[in-house]
Amino acid sequence: MTLPVLSVCDLAVAFRLDRRWQSAVSDLSFDIGAGETVAIVGESGSGKSVTALSVMRLLPVNARIEGSIALADRQLLTLREEDMRRVRGNEISMIFQEPMTSLNPVLTIGFQIAEALIYHRGLSLSSRSGGVAHPG
Repeated sequence: MTLPVLSVCDLAVAFRLDRRWQSAVSDLSFDIGAGETVAIVGESGSGKSVTALSVMRLLPVNARIEGSIALADRQLLTLREEDMRRVRGNEISMIFQEPMTSLNPVLTIGFQIAEALIYHRGLSLSSRSGGVAHPG
């Protein structure tokens, strides 16, 4: 049997607000296999973005995540932040739903797309080879 590419088991996410924990996601489990496409749908406020941000470990410091999130055979919730930065954008990524805050207007779109390849794959940009030059 093949391991799922991503396995989320018993995910629970809460935020500390005004000295109380407010639940945002509870008892969520799903597996994504190789070659599968999965869509998370639901009403506004149902926890879709919180779930995705939990997988990426991009929640604010007032968040508490319980359960397990495994990328192949690695538990993401126990990785050191340095190791998690190597995973983000290289093995998993997220397209944020608010386009006006997702891209930096000071940088070219080409550079922002290439940035993950530069960081994770050691590639460089070259205007002579048809690449996009960094805006200075």
